Amino acid sequence: MRIQIINGPNINLLGKREPGIYGAVSFESYLEDLCRMYPDVRFDYYQSNIEGEMINKIHEVGFDCDGIILNAGAYTHTSIALQDAIRAVTAPVIEVHISNVHKREAFRHQSMISGACVGVICGFGLDSYRLAVEALYRNSCR
Repeated sequence: MRIQIINGPNINLLGKREPGIYGAVSFESYLEDLCRMYPDVRFDYYQSNIEGEMINKIHEVGFDCDGIILNAGAYTHTSIALQDAIRAVTAPVIEVHISNVHKREAFRHQSMISGACVGVICGFGLDSYRLAVEALYRNSCR
């Protein structure tokens, strides 16, 4: 099984950025743990602060991988272009958020991409990614 993880803006600062909300662990460190938990899954990881690059990555992998785990960061709340990219590919996409966006600022309560995703997981810290892997791994969300 091949799962592509795509992280958006500011996720490269995990471990440094607002640790009270996002924790004190970098994503790269967490990814090592995830790889140990699922040795038979190939994880490909991509992070960009640029919306168009995220769209290009979805286009590049979205017909070949078994699933995409997408944390679009703030683009979640603004990007119809990301929604269109998700709808354009055949791989199932799961939207994830580290924090519970519904307990935060009102503008974070609206997702422009949820309707194009097979599911949404939020509020479980970095474990949100593991829960998304479980959904793809066990349920084969296709």
